[in-house]
Amino acid sequence: MSMSPRFLRDSTDQLSDVLRLVEVHSVISGGFGVAGAWSTRFELSSPLKFIAVVAGRATLTADGVRGPIDIETGDVVVLNRRSWATLRGGPAEPVRQLTLTEPNTFVRIDDGDDDVVIGGHIDANRAGVELLAAGLPPAVHVRASATDAMHLRETLERIWEEATARRVGADFAVNQHAQLLVLTVLRAHLAQADELPPGWLRLLTDDRLRAAVSLMHTDPGRQWRLDELARAATMSRTAFAERFRDVAGSPPLAYLSAWRMRLAQRALRDGDVRIGPLAVELGYTSESAFSTAFKRAVGVSPLNYRASVTPAERFVHENARSPREIVHRSPRQK
Repeated sequence: MSMSPRFLRDSTDQLSDVLRLVEVHSVISGGFGVAGAWSTRFELSSPLKFIAVVAGRATLTADGVRGPIDIETGDVVVLNRRSWATLRGGPAEPVRQLTLTEPNTFVRIDDGDDDVVIGGHIDANRAGVELLAAGLPPAVHVRASATDAMHLRETLERIWEEATARRVGADFAVNQHAQLLVLTVLRAHLAQADELPPGWLRLLTDDRLRAAVSLMHTDPGRQWRLDELARAATMSRTAFAERFRDVAGSPPLAYLSAWRMRLAQRALRDGDVRIGPLAVELGYTSESAFSTAFKRAVGVSPLNYRASVTPAERFVHENARSPREIVHRSPRQK
């Protein structure tokens, strides 16, 4: 098969392990520059939507998010499973109501650039979207001033410049900067470890558990015992099990089982993997035992899961949209 769980062997960078596994990538869906006072409301169709201010500032409100969020130059806000949002900017009345209905465009409204905003979404494979959404709060506000986000403002400026300059290779350049954007946002969020809820993101920041998690990621097919994992963490079995549950939100061996299932889903999306060898590689004694565990975790059998994968899912990185059109016009007004 073209992609095997072995692709994680010998890795000590656990965040990269997870991001590769779930095929995380960022899609820039458009942006606008505007002068004066303005406001716009939009529906959120993507589970993980982000809004970034390249220049100026804006105030964001969204359903289920406490209070308005002031977004300064270089800041990024990720909205997790929200249904609508409103953005406002500019110094004074009257407020221009913007209706930006054309997707995949970058719009400079009447040549304005006092406030420049870009938007997009964080995408992943089917398992990845659920994993990311479960690990993030309703809104993540990453400030350009944060220590782990020192290059965020520069990345946003480059995205806007490439998107609007229309040079040869702009699509490729914007896509590359977009990937750095999502990585920077996740790194900065991880740096706020004390505020993270129990889950996989918090687990990746726990120094006491790092060695044990590395063992499970490095060799997921091994029949790990609790005492072996506890020994790697230099903790007693009881202390290790309690700390792991508190940090990860699940027991160590349950985490290992879930990790195996995510590896299995990733392998099955390649289409040509054989179920029997995959089961053995992931530590199951038989194909039937693996199939039972997979159906219990995912809801369908491995064969049905593989059959349901679309070509777009198999080539998710190649099929990401690349919106780069720059338009100079006035918007529709309400």
